[in-house]
Amino acid sequence: MKLLTVTIPCYNSQEYMTHAIESALAGGDDMEILIVDDGSTDNTLAIAQEYEKKYPLIVRAIHKENGGHGSAVNTGIANATGKFFKVLDSDDWFDVDSLKKIIHFIKYIAKDSIPLDLIVSNYVYEKPSINKQKSMNYRSAFPCNKFLSWDEAKHFCMTNNLLMHSLMYRTELLRKCKLQLPEHTFYVDNIFAFVPLPYVKRLYYLNVDLYRYYIGRDDQSVNEAVMTKRIDQQIKITKIMIDSFDLDSIKSKKLQSYMLQYLSIMMIVTSALLVNEGSKANLAKRQELWNYLKNADQKVYHLITQKKFGFALQFKSSFGKKVIVNGYHLMNKIYAFN
Repeated sequence: MKLLTVTIPCYNSQEYMTHAIESALAGGDDMEILIVDDGSTDNTLAIAQEYEKKYPLIVRAIHKENGGHGSAVNTGIANATGKFFKVLDSDDWFDVDSLKKIIHFIKYIAKDSIPLDLIVSNYVYEKPSINKQKSMNYRSAFPCNKFLSWDEAKHFCMTNNLLMHSLMYRTELLRKCKLQLPEHTFYVDNIFAFVPLPYVKRLYYLNVDLYRYYIGRDDQSVNEAVMTKRIDQQIKITKIMIDSFDLDSIKSKKLQSYMLQYLSIMMIVTSALLVNEGSKANLAKRQELWNYLKNADQKVYHLITQKKFGFALQFKSSFGKKVIVNGYHLMNKIYAFN
């Protein structure tokens, strides 16, 4: 069995995918790299096949009809043979030294049959347009280099969201929770970083800057203008997260609190984008989303609106709308997330 499966979803990625692949190859023979060509119309598949031919024991090129990022990740999970599973987007890359440390750690736990469901590591925002790098770490949320349960976590501040970039799940856990990301939909990474968490019983935080997250392309899904254009997909993902969240079934109070915070942030971002656009149709969508949450789970609605600043996101006055939009832009300026 391979130690780590890295799935690289690719769609018309010929201009930048080699950087991602080369960085993953640094993991050596203990790696399995699945390059999933999601129905590309350029040379993406040919590049993937060249790597498979050159590294037949490490790389597999998988071609499929176009189904979107979520579909490509689903394909990766279905075909993975590694003990742990990681997604690497085709325009991002790994830090080589950090990857080697990750592989060394997985080799250690595999050798001694140490049970582990999740490995958390840092990611780095790479925004070359303004020559900015920002490492997002979890030192305030987790003890370093320790096997722990959710109840042994520390404090999750607003910047401590666990993202797809920071997570490596045990592959069998993803299959056990029957994770299935929606096709032809953006922002599915939020589901990947949310739905499996209650199945995680034991985790480990490695304080290394593994994932390099490139941000700044005009067509990137997290670009604010693009997010506004795709707001219906953002709403769809938020509703899926609402439907999947069963607060009372989660035994750990800390995990309950964290997942409430994550869902709150999704409501914040979605509401801010709808208010920022400002049309009557989008303001109505904001109200409908809050009504959806309220009808789905009165308790979760109350906790978010009363304890997670959700009340501010329902302001309807001109001043209230400015508060929402300016708060969103301030967070964006500080953390450079789009």
